[in-house]
Amino acid sequence: MRSPVTVSIGAGPESRTVGPISQTDIVRFAGAGGDFNPLHHDPEFVRSSGFPGVIAMGQMHAGILAGLLSDWVGVEHIREYEVRFVAPVFLGDILTASAIVTSVNSGGDGDGDGDGDGTTLATVELTLTRGDDTAIRGSALVVAANDQ
Repeated sequence: MRSPVTVSIGAGPESRTVGPISQTDIVRFAGAGGDFNPLHHDPEFVRSSGFPGVIAMGQMHAGILAGLLSDWVGVEHIREYEVRFVAPVFLGDILTASAIVTSVNSGGDGDGDGDGDGTTLATVELTLTRGDDTAIRGSALVVAANDQ
């Protein structure tokens, strides 16, 4: 098992850029996840639904954020991960994933129940943007080493 990363408030991995999002990206993700909603592949259905074009499934870009986080801290150190979908992602969008530590607390044991064994837990704010627009906001609780 990897050792926890050393963190401090304001720390985070280098941003990750993905895209432009292509129909092939969407088809591959649909095949892997079984999400064949016509919003992701049928332009006529999409237009009748009021969207200007095919949209990528939310779990695809939530996975992009999760990849950034797990590559940085190690999947074994992620205790909580949640996202809120803010805006759709369209074909051609270029996405930027970023993460920043917003708090560091020593004394937890990593399971969130407050019984404490000295484990340092960091709260990480996650954002996925397309240009100036936010597509996803998220947060995670991770086991970390404190540099304080």
